[in-house]
Amino acid sequence: MAIEVRVPTILRSYTGGASTVEGAGETLDDLLHDLDARYAGVRARLLTDTGALHGLVNVYVNDEDARLLGGLRAKVSDGDVVAILPAVAGAHSGSPPRRPW
Repeated sequence: MAIEVRVPTILRSYTGGASTVEGAGETLDDLLHDLDARYAGVRARLLTDTGALHGLVNVYVNDEDARLLGGLRAKVSDGDVVAILPAVAGAHSGSPPRRPW
């Protein structure tokens, strides 16, 4: 078994168009490193320059927000489902935020 990762449309250019890919790791960080080894550039789209999960990206482990599970330290295991979703934001004032995509 592996970890199922659901990829949003905006990142599918990195996965050859696949909406679902498999990965491995003990933590979300491990999983993202594994995915980046298979699909170069994916990890950089999900993290800030300081290495934290980007605020405009939501990651869920088995329908639980990864940030509430420890962020990149969130435990993952075979059979888990990790969903990556772009955050939906409302209007803002000033300069637009930097998009991770």
